Amino acid sequence: MMKKIAAVLVIASFLTAGCIKNKNTACGFTDSNLIAPTAEVDSLQTLLQDSSITASPNAAGFYYSIQQQGPGTAIVNLCSNVAVSYKAMLFNGTIFDSTATGQLASFQLGQVIAGWQKGLPLINKGGDITLYIPPTLGYGSNSVTDRNGNVVIPGNSYLIFHIHLADVQ
Repeated sequence: MMKKIAAVLVIASFLTAGCIKNKNTACGFTDSNLIAPTAEVDSLQTLLQDSSITASPNAAGFYYSIQQQGPGTAIVNLCSNVAVSYKAMLFNGTIFDSTATGQLASFQLGQVIAGWQKGLPLINKGGDITLYIPPTLGYGSNSVTDRNGNVVIPGNSYLIFHIHLADVQ
């Protein structure tokens, strides 16, 4: 009798295993423990004060200002797919990137700079946030160039991103 019960349990487990979705959703991205050095955080704070910008500090070393929390879905992890509209600029006001009006950029959160990875989860779908990011959480000491080799973002730049989180999946 025990053998029959064990056999039924084994068969039942095989049958139900085929109906269970694979929970292995590893996408290869891991949360970084990256924290901006004190000197960068101090410089960022000075830039904000000099620009009369009020923003909240984050333990990782960036600052942020939430304009709208957003009523929708929260970002779960770096594997979350997000769709955003954004405008990116340097502190001198130079816009170096943005989505076209009415267009969205879509990607997995783990594909972007650390400042976005740490800052974007502070809002939900439908939310708006401005991130003030020091070099370590941005592009570091590396200059970013366009296709023609022109420097678009100088190394060690402090960055401002106005972001609308349109969708989270």
